[in-house]
Amino acid sequence: MDTAWMDIAAARGALAIGLFVAGVAVVALLVGAFVLGIRIRRREPRPPRPEEQPSPPAGGPVREVREHREPAEMPKSDHRVTPHELPAHGNIPSRPSPSKHRRRWGDGDSGAFGSGGPGGT
Repeated sequence: MDTAWMDIAAARGALAIGLFVAGVAVVALLVGAFVLGIRIRRREPRPPRPEEQPSPPAGGPVREVREHREPAEMPKSDHRVTPHELPAHGNIPSRPSPSKHRRRWGDGDSGAFGSGGPGGT
């Protein structure tokens, strides 16, 4: 009597049961993640109501201010100055310029790298 077909059938049945168990495990993980997400969402504060939203200031919207600023002077010394010896620890402050004239590039100056001009020679 040949029992090879019984061995094959038994192996396929075990594979089917294994796939079914894996599918149930995946579904259980997805349901658990969904329930956990609902719990976390309930702990979060609610979104603000329309009357609680921020509003523009009473004086109207804030506008951009354009002004010409001058850098502070470098301290004069005979030795090399390191950044921690500078005022404000290397963050050189600036101040408003007394003149309202903005510096412009002159004719013949390149203005910036690669602008195509001959440069100031």
